[in-house]
Amino acid sequence: MRAVIQRVLEASVIIDGKLESAIGSGLLILLGIEAADDENDSIWLSQKICNMRLFDDAQGVMNFSVGDVNGELLLISQFTLYAATKKGNRPSYIDAARPEIAKPLYERMISQLQHDLGKSVATGIFGANMKVALVNHGPVTIIIDSKNKG
Repeated sequence: MRAVIQRVLEASVIIDGKLESAIGSGLLILLGIEAADDENDSIWLSQKICNMRLFDDAQGVMNFSVGDVNGELLLISQFTLYAATKKGNRPSYIDAARPEIAKPLYERMISQLQHDLGKSVATGIFGANMKVALVNHGPVTIIIDSKNKG
């Protein structure tokens, strides 16, 4: 699993002209899933996201996690995070998991984040054409890949 995490002051997702979800201060998570991913990837990635210190303390040092600041999460599925761009000008998505594999893992990630954060997580709709808006705070943008646990 690959995640692009952005610290936001606010974020929202619109689907078919309707507001699907919105959050205030917290993290917008764009999640890509590849065919080799499994439940262990979602457990590790969720714990990493929920515990990563991305929020400022009184001295302006990133010492607090999203839970420490009672922040919110917005999770959006995004298969294009597995775009292969080595050849030509048209990205290939061969490494992205097919929907029958990716959707259950996306739903598992929602559950895992809710468990680890201890509250509900806002989401988009898997496979939908979404308009995502955000106000990146910092900016702070982190990329995490569960295959680089090291």
